[in-house]
Amino acid sequence: MANSNGDGASGRRYVGEEVTGSADATALSTASEVLQGTSQKGRFTRLLPFLGPAFIACIAYMDPGNFATNIQGGAQFGYLLLWVIVASNLMAMLIQTLSAKLGIATGRNLPEMIRERSPRWVTWTLWVLAEIVAMATDLAEFLGAAIALNLLFGMPMLAAGILTGIATFAILALQRYGFRPLEAIIAAFVGVIALCYLAETILGQPDFGAAGASIISPSFSGTESILLATGILGATVMPHVIYLHSALTQDRVVAGNAEQRRRLFRFELLDIAIAMGLAGLINASMLMMAAATFWAQGYDITAADDIIFEAYQTLTPLLGGAASTIFGVSLLASGLSSSAVGTMAGQVIMQGFLGRQIPIWLRRLVTMLPALVVIAIGVSATRTLVISQVILSFGIPFALIPLVVFTRRRDLMGDLVNRRLTTWIATVVVTLIVGLNMFLLYQTFFGQRRRATTIVRLPGEGEYHAANHATDNRTSLSAA
Repeated sequence: MANSNGDGASGRRYVGEEVTGSADATALSTASEVLQGTSQKGRFTRLLPFLGPAFIACIAYMDPGNFATNIQGGAQFGYLLLWVIVASNLMAMLIQTLSAKLGIATGRNLPEMIRERSPRWVTWTLWVLAEIVAMATDLAEFLGAAIALNLLFGMPMLAAGILTGIATFAILALQRYGFRPLEAIIAAFVGVIALCYLAETILGQPDFGAAGASIISPSFSGTESILLATGILGATVMPHVIYLHSALTQDRVVAGNAEQRRRLFRFELLDIAIAMGLAGLINASMLMMAAATFWAQGYDITAADDIIFEAYQTLTPLLGGAASTIFGVSLLASGLSSSAVGTMAGQVIMQGFLGRQIPIWLRRLVTMLPALVVIAIGVSATRTLVISQVILSFGIPFALIPLVVFTRRRDLMGDLVNRRLTTWIATVVVTLIVGLNMFLLYQTFFGQRRRATTIVRLPGEGEYHAANHATDNRTSLSAA
């Protein structure tokens, strides 16, 4: 099924929003020539216009929640769980591939497909769940950027939250000019995060032999490592970005026939491989940095209630002030970009499930209010990240299961229908991810509880005192 929208540089829709700028004209012209087989340009120039959707989607896999999870894994178990990150990344590549393929093949995003093929009450129920998940995810991402501003500049958290909101408004404003300016700024943020962790890796000097051994010979070390691995693997998929990726590909470049759709999908596979591969390397670098600094030198930061703050403060005496600054910059880039992407996903969810939408600036304003309330009342930011991830876990089945069901149907997907092996692997992956998230939810509410006492001081904020703070096995797994 082909998307019937036009491919002009103006008057188009992109992720549910009207775009009127001409910044996309060159990319669309080149993409059209490539799909028609008439382009005489070089290989990289032919690829370039198709890169972008996966870079926006991949931000969700390196958002502030990932920082806490990966640092926890490296600080507590060294390089042992690096293989879990690799496996998680491969699963994420498969899921995002299915989502992108759905948009290309049908000209519809996942919420639209659910609305068109489900009873009204099912659509409304899934919309409410998806909105709650999107807002919880956005809360975590918004807080991540505010934390980074607090750490880097000693800015009061409330002021940092307001500045974060202003910055994300500015990023989202680029969308009205087309997809290329927005994709460019998000890709730049990805590049900043990558450079920061390249620098952290150089400063930390990790043991690449031990890292390679973990990947080649997967293993665990007791039940605690199994639980943490479950947290990394079970929180691999972000439901809001599954909805979003299908919308990123449905309107962006329109294929005129089945052959062009197959060619477009092959380019999207390269986009996913590059972007998600980079996200996997960044996550691996986070864990390796924690292993090389905290674990290798015997610093226990895992008992802290706010592990991100603890990691930032501990890096300075271990690697110097530059290391903690680089860490803060990467967290800021992650928080700002993922917050903007989360708002885009929210627009897709409302437009797809209900066929309605509100101005994106209004949605950004509404979704930032919970974060500002959390900041104003002084709730632990890292604890809030954990709670948001628990909410996220509820929404995973309602995105993954319809995705696999739709992409296996030839009447919907045409020539891009899943091969039998693809559907089988996807079913196993979805069953594993959903099962692990259900296990994490069980651990959150019914797992064995432990006691911890910690004091964390934020620059310009005084003390966060969590004396005799009751946590559980899930608390330290502030998920990806």
